[in-house]
Amino acid sequence: MMEFLYFPEDKTEYIPAIIQLVIFMIGAAVVMYFFYKVSKKEEKKFNEQYQEKSFDDKE
Repeated sequence: MMEFLYFPEDKTEYIPAIIQLVIFMIGAAVVMYFFYKVSKKEEKKFNEQYQEKSFDDKE
């Protein structure tokens, strides 16, 4: 009845899948860190740009 599920007797067949999972998780963490750094730089640039304009408008 549940022939569509495949659980291998030899558990060493899981090793490539685990290695691939670890590689993708590390890659995802690196990309998220990169996005975080770029976002902080853009936020700082945005705040500096619009803070100057708000001071110019008040004078």
